[in-house]
Amino acid sequence: MEKPVNILSFAALFISAFAFSQETDSIRKYSLRFQMTSIYQYHPNFHAKYSGTNSMDPKEEGALSLTSTLYLDVPLWKGATVTFNPEMSGGEGLSQARGLGGFPNGETFRIGDPKPVVYVARMLLEQKFQFKNNKSLQLVFGKFGLADYFDNNNYSHDPRTQFMNWSLMTHGAWDYAANTRGYTDGLYANYQFDSWQVRASLSALPTYANGPNVEFNFKDSNAVNVEIEKQIVFNNNDTSTIKLLGFRNIAGMGNYDEANTSFTTIPDIKSTRKSGRTKYGIGLNMDYTHGDNWGLFARMSYNDGKNETWAFTEIDKSAQLGINLKGKMWNRKDDFAGIALVANGLSNPHKEYQKLGGDGFMIGDGTLNYGTEQIVEVFYSFLVPNTKITLSPDYQFAMNPAYNKDRGPVQFLALRFHTEF
Repeated sequence: MEKPVNILSFAALFISAFAFSQETDSIRKYSLRFQMTSIYQYHPNFHAKYSGTNSMDPKEEGALSLTSTLYLDVPLWKGATVTFNPEMSGGEGLSQARGLGGFPNGETFRIGDPKPVVYVARMLLEQKFQFKNNKSLQLVFGKFGLADYFDNNNYSHDPRTQFMNWSLMTHGAWDYAANTRGYTDGLYANYQFDSWQVRASLSALPTYANGPNVEFNFKDSNAVNVEIEKQIVFNNNDTSTIKLLGFRNIAGMGNYDEANTSFTTIPDIKSTRKSGRTKYGIGLNMDYTHGDNWGLFARMSYNDGKNETWAFTEIDKSAQLGINLKGKMWNRKDDFAGIALVANGLSNPHKEYQKLGGDGFMIGDGTLNYGTEQIVEVFYSFLVPNTKITLSPDYQFAMNPAYNKDRGPVQFLALRFHTEF
């Protein structure tokens, strides 16, 4: 169970752990790392013909989020490492992290309590086997985030240092297995041979949509993910990586068509939940690196959208394209900037459910004048001289928030503070 703790206690833990790492680094026995990220985000007033239970507040508002993390890796025997990762989070997202499929702050969770809380994010055992001819096998068992291993992208994956929007930190339509804070229990394997990698996982799903606890059952509650990766090196030494992801979730989901045809006043997806329902999806991820100057990335993802969103966010199809510019181009080697475009959409049954006034756990305006949710994000990240502190001003512009032409557009302004060592 997660319990609120005093921030000073966590700071004391960090200081003592850092001192411990300094003593042990000399014998290279342990690895201890730390990160802290805080994001202040604001949106001004925006137009809204109406608002519902899960709408973003059309009145101006600001919100502050904070995460602080320790990563302790301890070698056990050849190729084996145990990882313990406590994390503290506090603050909140705008409108309690509701009102868009592509929510603008990937450091916030779908929890309305702003109190700082410490919890175990990761606790796992990893074993690596190195074979001849550039082949290797990695096995992981324990608690982790699926995004730690799947759908990585050089330029769009980590809201602590890159783009902040939820639909830019991974595939928007990947309803990946996770509790409310983004973690699950499971098994993971990765086999690498030459320029290819094949990875797969079997993991637990939340006990209910957006739930804090996960459970595993071979018949009724589990998630299977498989990804194939190919790395390409061009003649000019530019590189590209292509990943194809497929997933299948089984959980007690509600069904949109059933909810749309069996209600008296407002459809309720919860009333149609039934064990053993599935969600299938696919995602394509590509990036391209041109020397030390710039890189491109793109993603496309889709899920069948028949049954309710269970773990990530309310997006059934998504496409994104972006560019990363490195500060070496303007004589600031530690700086970088990015701009990206995203388009998110819903399946027809999901769309009809929202139009009839149904609520999910992130969106629900009471009715819907459907339009594709379109988002632009721009950020600049610079290193404060003589420190390990990075500051990143960020701007996002969202058309048709929560797929509704009757609301918005919305502008988001943010400043991110990040340090790690």
